[in-house]
Amino acid sequence: MLLVIGITIGLPLIIPLVLTSDKRRKTILHRLGISPLPKAISQNRLQKGNNRPIWIHALSVGEVVSAVPLIKKIKSCFKHQDIVFSASTKTGFEIANNLLKGNVDSIFFFPYDLLVSVKHIAAKVEPAIVIIVESDIWPNFMFEMKRRNVPVILVNARLSKKSYFGYKRFLFFSKRLFLSFSKICVQSSEDAHRFSLLGIPPGRITITGNIKFDQQYDFAGRKELNKLRQSLLVKPSQQILLAGSTHSGEEAILLDAFSRLKKKYLDLILIIVPRNPDRAASVCRICKSAGFFAVTMSDLEEKKPEPDVIVVDRIGILKMLYAIADIAFVGGSLVKCGGHNPLEPAAFSRPIIFGTDMSDFADISDMLVESGGAISVNDAEGIYNIVLELLTDNQKAGEMGSMAFKVFNANKGAVKKTLNVIKFVNSQVVE
Repeated sequence: MLLVIGITIGLPLIIPLVLTSDKRRKTILHRLGISPLPKAISQNRLQKGNNRPIWIHALSVGEVVSAVPLIKKIKSCFKHQDIVFSASTKTGFEIANNLLKGNVDSIFFFPYDLLVSVKHIAAKVEPAIVIIVESDIWPNFMFEMKRRNVPVILVNARLSKKSYFGYKRFLFFSKRLFLSFSKICVQSSEDAHRFSLLGIPPGRITITGNIKFDQQYDFAGRKELNKLRQSLLVKPSQQILLAGSTHSGEEAILLDAFSRLKKKYLDLILIIVPRNPDRAASVCRICKSAGFFAVTMSDLEEKKPEPDVIVVDRIGILKMLYAIADIAFVGGSLVKCGGHNPLEPAAFSRPIIFGTDMSDFADISDMLVESGGAISVNDAEGIYNIVLELLTDNQKAGEMGSMAFKVFNANKGAVKKTLNVIKFVNSQVVE
């Protein structure tokens, strides 16, 4: 009701917002349930009758990527059951199409949490169970699934201190919302404790660990990595400082440190991967304003001279870039965005730097810092000092990378535990 009222009142603002945003223009009809779902959904339902699909949902890029190993296991475990996948954002949808083809039967956009949209898409999909990865929990969707007697499992869940107090403030509502889940698979005992304080029975909570540790990485060979370096016009002698998943405000801080580093290491190159690739052009302008020769990755195809800064305007390439980097900075951490996944550079044994706000990856970042595989910094001065030390001391850089990889490698197993919970819930539906 609140959503409908809010949309009605805000309609004069919403329409221009949709018209001026490429992302929203391309997703709004799908998310309203007006555009048709993939034909495979209706065809499979007609062919398989009561054999209803498993519906997996992930919000955006990070959640989609983290869900890949789990989805592959679900596909191999439930061979006779269709698997459909939804994402909420355009970039999440695109990544899902790149990573999940062959592992899911259909990919579509998750509906806006309006009853008419939710009911329409739920009736078309008719899931046996729903699996939500990490977040994107909406009341109308949850209550519609409850009305249809469809069990919903929340996997890889975490509940930060900030989120816990937010939910506690509206306990009457949030408790009902979380009680709509049949099972909640949490990352840690601390997360389990916070969910229990919200009134969730212990029997519905299972500590499975973080499925991000089970991420599979294709370790490219030397030839492939050299080819990537050549495509970026990076000389063999050059060292790379990679800033992954950056947000607005972070690039200026990084450039401040980079300008000082360049005076000591003339061949050092900075590669910036904005979290939102649509920001690439504006980030490139910021770099040029700071006095650097900066180009987007697309511009490199025109064989321009070797740049100081490369701004990546593509999705799906960050992992490979971490593989060729010498030092990795994880973005979303110098501004209040909760940070991004530091396990991606850890998987390639890279020394890791991030800011003080890694609240979305608190357990992982703490483990990396405690092991010596990562260092937390406050500002440009901190970045400058650490990067300078690592460029000067190759042995320390190597040791940090090794420690980071050990953390990544030692905490696997969450996918198997999560899969056991899914098997149990799905077996009850089948029975």
